Amino acid sequence: MSATVAKEYQHFINGSWRKSASGKTLDVMNPAKGEVLTRVQAGDSRDVDAAVSAARDAFATWGKTSPMERQGVLLEIANRIQKRAKDYAAMESQNVGKPIRESSFIDIPFAIDHYRYFAGVLRNLQGTTQTIDPATLHLTLREPLGVVGHILPWNFPLLLAAWKLAPSLAAGNTVVLKPAEQTPVTALELANDLRDLLPPGVLNVVTGYGPDAGAPLASHPGVRKLSFTGETTTGRLILQYASENIVPATMELGGKSPHIIFPDADVERAIEGVLIGIFFNQGEVCTAGSRLFVHDTIYDSFMKKLVAKVRGIKVGDPMKEDTQLGPIVSREQMEKVLSYIEIGRKEGATVLCGGTRVVDPELAKGFFVAPTVLGNVKNKMRVAQEEIFGPVLCVIRWKDYDGMIAEANDTPYGLGAGLWTETLPLAVKTAKALQAGTVWVNTYNALAAGAPFGGYKKSGFGRECGFETLMYYTQTKSVFVNTAEKPMGLY
Repeated sequence: MSATVAKEYQHFINGSWRKSASGKTLDVMNPAKGEVLTRVQAGDSRDVDAAVSAARDAFATWGKTSPMERQGVLLEIANRIQKRAKDYAAMESQNVGKPIRESSFIDIPFAIDHYRYFAGVLRNLQGTTQTIDPATLHLTLREPLGVVGHILPWNFPLLLAAWKLAPSLAAGNTVVLKPAEQTPVTALELANDLRDLLPPGVLNVVTGYGPDAGAPLASHPGVRKLSFTGETTTGRLILQYASENIVPATMELGGKSPHIIFPDADVERAIEGVLIGIFFNQGEVCTAGSRLFVHDTIYDSFMKKLVAKVRGIKVGDPMKEDTQLGPIVSREQMEKVLSYIEIGRKEGATVLCGGTRVVDPELAKGFFVAPTVLGNVKNKMRVAQEEIFGPVLCVIRWKDYDGMIAEANDTPYGLGAGLWTETLPLAVKTAKALQAGTVWVNTYNALAAGAPFGGYKKSGFGRECGFETLMYYTQTKSVFVNTAEKPMGLY
């Protein structure tokens, strides 16, 4: 399965394609082959200015469209992605490196569902009324913010564009979207597919490096709302820009999620959950269950079965249907992952399997890292505290419940957590005790349109995917209406 990726893409601004003001471009890689996939524009502040200006002009009209009209547009976006679902899945796998079965059955359908979900709920975006006194009526209006700046990560390009674009458009905002420089293909393809549907300027896509294009977008005075998904250090900078312009921001940042195995867990199901938790999308997932807490009484037998399963994972060309683990998105990220494995060794962790680049000569040019399990990990080790963002599982043995919960929460992050037990009261008690925005019980990485998603602590704030997301893309106006027939008589 393959899809044609253009040799070069331009910025999409005000409904048309434009080269960068600087004339510069950047190469986008195919991580499975280690070769150039396409070329995009290396944007800078001038391109961002043009995009924000176009979005601001378009808001004058788009911001006044009826809910019915916006609903129809979102449903049509979903339909257009659906029609090209195989193409989008193939392009996503070529650009990101994720197995085609993941992009086909998870990323693309989930993206489509988000547009349909927000098309459905946008008409429930309603205000309130109250009678203040016999002559005074008070009502609230929910109004769009204006130009929204979206800065995307590289791990789920089309899906996370949907998480942000669907509620933005549903609420009546216009958008400037900056995809990650590593994975811009599907965002640009989407813009092209929507050229005749969205009025010029409603959706603008500017490509480029973070400091050159992302920072000017985040700091632009014409942007009235920022939404960022990415690592925490960059998120901190985005927040500084937002604070300077006094604009709201939604932050979905890093994670170091605990995944807890209780003695009464269904072992076979739990192992499957562990594999999904850490090896889905090569572990390049902010909610990855990268810290596995296994109870002492089942540790040895559980780990024997787990390691055998990990060794059997099919690593290979992401375009093949039987591939279970593809390449890391870039050489830089691959080297980062390998460096963390070495850090773990030096800290005293034991490499139970993996730990190196894949040795298959057919994959030598790609950025493949073998699925890795580190044993003898202590929670204070760097590999247990810092986000690796790769197929590396850190396993921690535990005995005492309270001590385990303390360690599970002893991280700067709080995005996700998982647990496996057949005891319902224990599951509920533990879910309440974990400091995480999403807790999975006897499953992992399950998400749905309509289910709020976001983090605690340094994993960010604000929520995506659920109805409340619309609150983050609107502002409240209070209106007082005097219905008295006579003057108030104060003067």
